[in-house]
Amino acid sequence: MIRARFGKSLIGAAAAVALGAGGLLASGAAEAAGTHPAAAVPAHAVTGYWQNFDNGATVQKLADVPGEYDIIAVAFADATGSPGAVDFHLDPAVGYGSEQEFKDDIKAEQAAGKSVVLSVGGQNGTVSVSDDASANAFASSITGLMDEYGFDGVDIDLENGLDATYMTQALRAIHDKKSDVVVTMAPQTIDMQSPSNAYFKTALGIKDFLTVVNMQYYNSGSMVGCDGKVYSQGSVDFLTALACVQLENGLDPSQVGLGVPASPRGAGSGYVEPGVVNAALDCLAKGTGCGSFKPSRTYPGIRGAMTWSTNWDAANGNAWSKAVGPHVHGL
Repeated sequence: MIRARFGKSLIGAAAAVALGAGGLLASGAAEAAGTHPAAAVPAHAVTGYWQNFDNGATVQKLADVPGEYDIIAVAFADATGSPGAVDFHLDPAVGYGSEQEFKDDIKAEQAAGKSVVLSVGGQNGTVSVSDDASANAFASSITGLMDEYGFDGVDIDLENGLDATYMTQALRAIHDKKSDVVVTMAPQTIDMQSPSNAYFKTALGIKDFLTVVNMQYYNSGSMVGCDGKVYSQGSVDFLTALACVQLENGLDPSQVGLGVPASPRGAGSGYVEPGVVNAALDCLAKGTGCGSFKPSRTYPGIRGAMTWSTNWDAANGNAWSKAVGPHVHGL
């Protein structure tokens, strides 16, 4: 995700293989216990990023976001001059006449059973949480914005690295103040290849209240699946074999979602038709619709899917949410 048209540098198979396909993907059974139910998020949920900027996609207000979306991630929070602290400013380009109108739209979405979270990061995000002071500043600013705007929680989309120790500390501090906080994450594929990676460690470190990890299965090179084989983006196998890495290394199925572009224009590479997303979800949840890779077991509790973005979806006639939304909700 980015403020321009699409984001992130390409990561090739060689980089993934260099991590080692041995201990990297050591299979650890996911815990059977369920996770803390966060706010109003349904068991099977669709997440969409809403762009607080105009980059050529359809400009929307929150009220324009289709009802198929269960979690709306407002992109993005702004870094401040204080390390770790973030703020939020409405871009005049999105058409709101006042902040109150925006806040009223958040309330309306919540009244309809939706969750609205504030996303931190994007390709150009410069927020750094790397010590006690910045962790405290991050937590305080996020909870302050939740109070000010009514956000249900926070989305972590830091694409330039994060410190697992201090990000975990910061997110736990937020949870201590807001026990029903919705916490979502959108790591790049390389960030979730191993439980030793900082993003993966952070997700496991907040597993008791983490809502969902919607890894970005796009703008990526080839990656290693949970069977040790290399898969290329843009296929059902890429979605299923990489989701399996997360599912077999500690995350609950309810904490795993498939992040994909809403249209070919929404990303530099890795777009798949909505039918491929649905097939991958069926493969993981039911063992049907698989490609050459078939998981050794099924994960009927898998959370769902995410897209960048609701705006690119709208620019494509909402084709993605019309196809994927009902499918997710019918799992």
